[in-house]
Amino acid sequence: MDFFNSAFGMNTTFIRPPYFILSGFIGLPNMKYYYVFLFFVYFVSVLGNVSVMAVICLDYNLRAPKYVAVFNLAFVDLLGSCALVPKVLDIFLFNHYNVSYNDCMTFLFFCYTCLSMQALNLVALCYDRLMAIMYPLHYHVKVTHKIMFSMITFFWFFAITSTLIAVGLLTRLSFCKSLVINSYFCDHGQLYKLACNNNFPNSVIGNLLPVLLLWLPFIFIVSSYICIGCVLSKVAAAHERAKTFQTCTAHLSLVVIYFLPIIITFTMSSRIHPNARIINLSLTSVFPPMLNPIIYVLQTQEIKVSLKKILKIKRQSRIIRK
Repeated sequence: MDFFNSAFGMNTTFIRPPYFILSGFIGLPNMKYYYVFLFFVYFVSVLGNVSVMAVICLDYNLRAPKYVAVFNLAFVDLLGSCALVPKVLDIFLFNHYNVSYNDCMTFLFFCYTCLSMQALNLVALCYDRLMAIMYPLHYHVKVTHKIMFSMITFFWFFAITSTLIAVGLLTRLSFCKSLVINSYFCDHGQLYKLACNNNFPNSVIGNLLPVLLLWLPFIFIVSSYICIGCVLSKVAAAHERAKTFQTCTAHLSLVVIYFLPIIITFTMSSRIHPNARIINLSLTSVFPPMLNPIIYVLQTQEIKVSLKKILKIKRQSRIIRK
């Protein structure tokens, strides 16, 4: 640790606190009802994502490469919800505001990894739609199980490595000032600002990771839909254009639900009130995992057919038993 201090020209006593204090909402009464609402959203999210994963596993018709990304999205949503919501409820509903140092780092790691993977999963699904519309005759060559698995594996490696670097840089910080984090979870941006030694590397990674894990995926998705729009504009029949574009509506809905609130939060981080930031980030963390399975079930014909088939088989088996 002396190496880090000397490397940055510091000669301070290193202090690693036993715990941090999460402030949550400041000056707002009856916020326990909001956390109860988060529990309801969490329950629906777990039920929906487990159902989507079960349907994909049980139905052999859903073995297309696209559903590798859909399954991974459901898994990430489930993991992210389970990492965030139960801990938040424990902290704020049961007044356990003190979070140990190691728990805080673990909390941060899982929250940011899952948040990053949600954006990267949308890139994988966007690639599927881009290839299907731009190269319909070569779709099965350009979107294979090997390509999709390789893409998802790389995204996991990139998200985990990036978050580990951020967490690793936090462990070199000395906290001799306030231990109160003005957030509802161990927020990286709020955490490194509490340090009393040089936090410049943390500031760099704090600005770099949103570019790599948020803005680049968003730019890729927007660019892809511009290309898709150009291709569809050359299709003569209006009903054919509408039919083709309809295959993108589920993905576009997920993109808007995920990126819009989080981009607003990150671009207005210095001007937004802490309470508004907490509401925006918490809803961004819990609403997409709840809505993603609903959107895919309602707007993806294959999943709807598969779900109906599974429910029909279960009903028939109950009738036979009776």
